[in-house]
Amino acid sequence: MSIKKQIRVRFAPSPTGFLHIGGLRTALYNYLFARQQGGAFILRIEDTDIKRKITGATENLIKTLKQMGLDYDEGPKIIKGKIEEIGDCGPYIQSKRIKIYQKYAQELLKKGRAYYCFCSPKELEEMRQEQLAQGKAPIYDERCRKLSPQEIRRKIEKGLPYVIRLKIPEKGKISFDDLIHGKVEFDYQYIDDQILLKSDGYPTYHLANVVDDHLMKISHVIRGEEWLSSTPKHIFLYQSFGWEIPKFAHLPLLLNPDKTKLSKRQGDVAVEDYLNKGYLPEALLNFIALLGWNPGDEREVFSLKELIQEFSLERVKKSGAIFNLEKLDWLNGYYIRKLSLDKLTQYCLPYLEKANLIKKISDSRFEIVETKEIVNIDFIKKIVALEQERLKKLSEIGELAKFFFISQPKYPSKLLIWKKTSREQILKNLILAEKLIISLNEKSFTKEILKEKLLKLAQKTGRGELLWPLRVALSGLKGSPGPFEIAEVLGKDKVLKRLKFAQNLLKNDDKK
Repeated sequence: MSIKKQIRVRFAPSPTGFLHIGGLRTALYNYLFARQQGGAFILRIEDTDIKRKITGATENLIKTLKQMGLDYDEGPKIIKGKIEEIGDCGPYIQSKRIKIYQKYAQELLKKGRAYYCFCSPKELEEMRQEQLAQGKAPIYDERCRKLSPQEIRRKIEKGLPYVIRLKIPEKGKISFDDLIHGKVEFDYQYIDDQILLKSDGYPTYHLANVVDDHLMKISHVIRGEEWLSSTPKHIFLYQSFGWEIPKFAHLPLLLNPDKTKLSKRQGDVAVEDYLNKGYLPEALLNFIALLGWNPGDEREVFSLKELIQEFSLERVKKSGAIFNLEKLDWLNGYYIRKLSLDKLTQYCLPYLEKANLIKKISDSRFEIVETKEIVNIDFIKKIVALEQERLKKLSEIGELAKFFFISQPKYPSKLLIWKKTSREQILKNLILAEKLIISLNEKSFTKEILKEKLLKLAQKTGRGELLWPLRVALSGLKGSPGPFEIAEVLGKDKVLKRLKFAQNLLKNDDKK
């Protein structure tokens, strides 16, 4: 009876900045596959490209994965402010594994599957320019592959810098079955003799990737389509070492609406940017999951638990996936509406502070920056409740709710006019509304009573002719919550003050 091999997958980002939205999708698909199959999800940091490495990027990657709820079983974690590695296959940070790569590079040399290359950067550039001039694709011409053992020894003894290159067969083809793309075949003559070990002793992605995937017992390599053309080199490396080859799945590219590759030029690409704008992690994961995968029906809303149950590599598309920001906004709005008022209020508070509308005094008390008025958390909850239906992302709360936190919204008088109603009639209606408000005591100042009284008045004035200028007078906006709800939150004194401002605006315009 054969023992089923454990499913082990990895997410292996480079610490060259913030986590890319495409990287998040790769991490998510690996996570979903591992959790569904009862396997292990591993984080490995590929930091051997010293020139591109950014200080603090590893910590940021770990923090972002945690924010997104993608917990992993092995790899570097931040524990008490320090990076510690969890698991039996470490180190999981490649810069700590340099001697391992050097050892395996030497093994390839001994097997005749790699060779020393002493070409200088100048020679390589001349070679490249000559090939381009001939209309050929730039590829190493293998000149050092032909060096005799004696020539190699002399050059090393002279202290000439060298790299170690992979010795790709000159003839033949290599093929493999990709779990997404099906059978893929490459001709060896178009595959470069890739550098495996650089002159500084550091490995390239190709050597480190294969060595680590083998030693960390990775069963499935799920990564971006950009690595599809490198897979023949990786398979040849596995074969050269005599190692078992993992299964490969190459995910489709993420595309801009114009079908170009998703890039910073056309919008945000860092996960952190989306989180900072107030996209909820659960909405972002739901959206990212659908970029290249579908459940086979019309469903669009999935919790992480549901994604684990439903996900399959068989349903991942081959073609590129369009990054539709409108779809993300819709999903995020859906998740915002599902939040409890308490939780949403807590999420909104930092954005109200960032907009310089409030200052925190304590967990339950706040100062309104412009008016210096002290309000409690219940006041802010009422405002958030009114805007919950309209929010697409948390960062919008500052702009949408600003009129609640300032002494008087500013707007042009023409905004008060409902369709073809005259200014005189609008002014008259606002005066009637003011008289009605004055007649109400504080206990009667609820949205229910306000609605009842004002709608009764609107039967005489016309509904739009009364309610439109009233809502504009209170909010200063074309679009806002209803006038009854706004009035209740503002309170009687502020409502009267804003009605008077609107009346004066219309009167002063008439005098011009």
